[in-house]
Order: sequence, then C-alpha cells, then structure tokens
Amino acid sequence: MLTRVAAECSKTSNRGLLICIEGATIAFGTLIAYWIDYGASYGPADLVWRFPIAFQVVFAIFIIIPMCFLPESPRWLLSHQRVEDADRVIAAIRGYDVDGEETILERNVIMDSLRAAGGFGQKSTPIKALTTGGKTQHLRRMLLGSSSQLMQQIGGCNAVIYYFPILFQKSIGEDHNMSLLLGGVNMVVYAIFATTSWFVIERVGRRRLFLIGSIGQCLSMVITFACLIPDDPMIARGAAVGLFTYIAFFGATWLPLPWLYPAEVNPVKTRGKANAVSTCVNWLFNFLIVMVTPIMVTNIGWGTYLFFAAVNACFIPVIYFFYPETARRSLEEIDLIFAKGYVEKMSYVKAAKELPQLQPEEIEQYARQYGLVDSSARTGAGRDARDEEEKAAASGDSSNNASGVIIDEHGADGGWGDGLNMSARADRD
Repeated sequence: MLTRVAAECSKTSNRGLLICIEGATIAFGTLIAYWIDYGASYGPADLVWRFPIAFQVVFAIFIIIPMCFLPESPRWLLSHQRVEDADRVIAAIRGYDVDGEETILERNVIMDSLRAAGGFGQKSTPIKALTTGGKTQHLRRMLLGSSSQLMQQIGGCNAVIYYFPILFQKSIGEDHNMSLLLGGVNMVVYAIFATTSWFVIERVGRRRLFLIGSIGQCLSMVITFACLIPDDPMIARGAAVGLFTYIAFFGATWLPLPWLYPAEVNPVKTRGKANAVSTCVNWLFNFLIVMVTPIMVTNIGWGTYLFFAAVNACFIPVIYFFYPETARRSLEEIDLIFAKGYVEKMSYVKAAKELPQLQPEEIEQYARQYGLVDSSARTGAGRDARDEEEKAAASGDSSNNASGVIIDEHGADGGWGDGLNMSARADRD
C-alpha cells in the first residue's frame, strides 16, 4: 500500500528514489532486529523473546501517528470525485498554487486517465479487470509485477538473511558465537548497500539494476558452492565471500526493485489489486524458501547454492526480453508503452525504448493516437463535457455520463481508454 501511495504522489524524477528509500528501511529494520536479538540472547530466558517482540511497538507508534496526517493520493481523490481536495493535495506536494495552471494541467491528465478507465466515480475495481489484455495489457502488467516479487524470493535472499549463522556453522564450520557475530556483520553490509540504489536508480534505470543484481547474485552463489565442493575447512572460508557479496548485490538491487516495479507498471485502475497480488506472491514464496532451505542444506549441502545460482541465471533472459524500462516515465506514459507495443505489434521492451519522453500536454495526443481516449475528449464538446463533469463532482453529482463523453462502466475492465465509448474496440482488437 505504501509503495502505491508513494508512486502516485511522487514526481517522475524522484519516484524511484522515494520507493528505494522505503525499501531500504527493510534492511535497516532487519539490522536493528538482528542486533537486538543477539544482545537479548545474553539475558534471562524470558528476555530473549519478550523484549524483541515488545520493542516493535516503538516503531509501530512512529508509523501510526504520522499516518493520521497523511493525505490521500490525488488519483484516489479524483476517482472518488473529490476534485477540490485533489487540487489541494497536488498543490501541496508539488509546491503549486491551488488554482495555478500546473495544478489544473496535472489534475486534468489524471482525470482523463481515470475517466477513460471508467474509474472516475467508480470506487472499486472488479477482480476480472486483472485478466484483460488488449491495449491496456492488465494481465501482462500484473504478471510483470508479481514475477519480480517471485524472483526476489526464489533467488535465495531469505535463505541468506534468515539462515546466515546456520549456513556458516553447517557449511563453513564456524562455532556458534562467531557465526552469530558474522551474521550481524552481514546485516551491516546489507543495510549499507541498500542505500546505493538511492544514487543510481534514476540514472541506471530499473532494467539494468535488475540485470546487474541477477548477475551479481548468480556469481556470488557460484563462488559459495565452488568453495564448498573440496570439503576443505580453509577453502570453505571463501564461501563467506560469496555470501557477503550476495547480500551486497541483493541490498543494492533486488531488495527495493520488486516493490518499486509493480507500483509503476500497473495502471491506475488495477494498481491496488495488482499490487496486492504481487505482495501475496512475495510472502507465499518467502514462506516456501524459509521452510525448504534447512532441508536443502542438510541433504544436498553445497548443492543448495548451486540451485540458487542456476535460479538467478534464469532471471537474466526473463528480464532482458520482457521487462520494459519505466525510469523517468510518468505513470500515464507507462500506459502508452503497453498501448504502443500492442498496436504496433512490437516487443514492449522495444516500445519503451522508442516512445519519446513526453510532456503532460503530449500524453493526450499519444493516447488519442493509440486509441486509449476518445479524440473528442479534450476538444470541442469533449472539453465542455470534462468541465461539466468536474462541476458535477464538486457539487456532489456522481453521474458518470457527461455531455459528449459516454462512459460505459460495464466495459471498463481495462485501463486507459476502456471506459470510453470508443475503447471497447481497444480490448476487442
């Protein structure tokens, strides 16, 4: 939920940074939790488990209190026809005047995308909307976001994070206390490298970071299992290098990206439910890996790391051929990438490369070109219709039919354009 709010409220230029900062807090929290657990292990039996659990309340309070003052995102407000509230939020988070041209332009772009999706005044999205194709490609986009969460987990991150001390004891042969201390050092490395994405996410882009992380994690696992094959205690210590480099690559790339990518790639109409699906995938496979890793280490030893090396290698072609770049794109531009790929029968990765960087006023032109919105939506009767609809929303009139623009809620299972009178053809095509 937090990644969705961050994606919808942030600028194109810093959306990746803000969500990467949010992702890095996972590493900081893991670091704090680990060292608290380690310190508590020296106390009495009750302290070992009571204090670490109770201490979490402190962080919950720091989260709950600011949430009371957190505004709804402009897209949510406009989807509920609260136009004036949306204008105030846009002006506040962008530093615009409430009645300024920039505020009105951004609001109109969002309203056009919502109106086209049948989401203006529609307070819920049906589950079947996640399975549509056509120009909006809801199913593909949900699968892209969910697959990133799947790959994060099956790549072995929690095998290293949860079981680092056990891996050191069983695979490398260190004593219990030294294994625990090295696990703490591993968490420090994890937290430090989690901050590197802040400085490169917008420069390098999502695709390259995904690929760099996959290659780095694969090679780290290769180092680990290669050092364990000879069954020599001295050579086995080289496996520690592989585990440390793995967590460094993971913290810098695969930690934040699977939280950022679904929030960007899914359209406004299905973003909430599609993000929920991707998060479910994350925790389901988190559970799976945590349950099977000890069994794998016990039964196949270094083969565990060979398995994770092979899995990470499989990520590379999937990302290269199927993941379009979303860096420096507005959420509405990302809709156009998928429409362009579908209409022009090309790879969506290629469509992302060929679509130029667009200004807000250009987005509507391309949306009309790819049939996502009615060509009259911003001209003549269409412009008058939008103005009348905004007035109706402000006065409490929830009608979805404005003069000149016909909204078909029953056909609004797609994204951009599926709710307009001409967009039912978009999905049929």
